[in-house]
Amino acid sequence: MDHDEVLGLFDRQLRQGVSADDPGAGVERSGDVVRQGGADGEWNGVVWSGLDAATADAAIAEQVRHFTALARDFEWKLYAYDQPHDLGARLRAAGFTPEPEETLMAAEIRDLPTDVELPEGIRLETVTDPAGVELLADAHEQAFGTSSSRLREQLLAQLARTPDSVVMTVAMAGDQPVSGARMELHPGTDFASIWGGGTVAAWRGRGIYRALIAHRARLAGASGYRFLQVDASSRSRPILSRLGFAALSITTPYVYEHRSRPVQRP
Repeated sequence: MDHDEVLGLFDRQLRQGVSADDPGAGVERSGDVVRQGGADGEWNGVVWSGLDAATADAAIAEQVRHFTALARDFEWKLYAYDQPHDLGARLRAAGFTPEPEETLMAAEIRDLPTDVELPEGIRLETVTDPAGVELLADAHEQAFGTSSSRLREQLLAQLARTPDSVVMTVAMAGDQPVSGARMELHPGTDFASIWGGGTVAAWRGRGIYRALIAHRARLAGASGYRFLQVDASSRSRPILSRLGFAALSITTPYVYEHRSRPVQRP
């Protein structure tokens, strides 16, 4: 896999050419910034920018005014190759808070294992209704020890409005969810994006995460996609590397919370 070629495709197709995940969301270009805005509970943020030292501060201020006027928190998704080189410092100075770094990784589906090997006692179920979303969110909470209220709201909205845009899967041990994963499909691009896959502590190290990768790779390949893309945590990056994923860049979410700051008007 040619890393530079794949990163270029990713940047053009999923950043500059991003399409809205939901009919209620809007994607627009404002100067040298591409941003996405959704309804309450949906993701809001900057997905791409083409800035330099002379334009960055004004562009940051404009995005803050835009989303604050809508009374929405938002995220500026910064990649290591974005310019100017001190864009992260400029975002922090403007009131953004960086969240943990993740590694942008990708793999060509034809190079990935697609045979799903599950440990004894585990089965995979496709999520098709709100009850399934509840199981997936429950697995997420157990695996990561954090609230899944926002994730639950997001997935219920996707299931209701654009069910063909997402594939959700839960690994079950009897009637207990032990891992949940999803895959976002991006029609008209070469990429499907994978998310989640965290496993509850008692079932870690038994191959469930790897099985969920293979399951999604098989489905994405059957749908005509060329690559799987993932924002990998430090925990999942070693597993993904062994499976054939390559690191393309580092991405850092910078979050701006409007509630803790006075409203700024355009």
